[in-house]
Amino acid sequence: MDRNMVAFWMTLAGTACWAVCFWWMHRISRNQNQLLERLREQGKRIERLSKIEHDLIREVHPKVGEIQQGMEEIVAAVRENAEANKPGAP
Repeated sequence: MDRNMVAFWMTLAGTACWAVCFWWMHRISRNQNQLLERLREQGKRIERLSKIEHDLIREVHPKVGEIQQGMEEIVAAVRENAEANKPGAP
């Protein structure tokens, strides 16, 4: 085997390695693109759910104040009733 033949086989092996490396990188890139697409879809779903949740909270928020006022009235009425029903009360 002379020097030219060794150079030929080394060049052929290098070309084959380049082809395998190119295929491997293409495969990794395709998998990354699929993952990024799934993450985008997930982000869109999360954003949609967050908007719905925000709308629900905004809808309920004013009612929380009304409920709290109603509870304060009930607590006051219960206290008055409890004081009126104490033993020894007129």
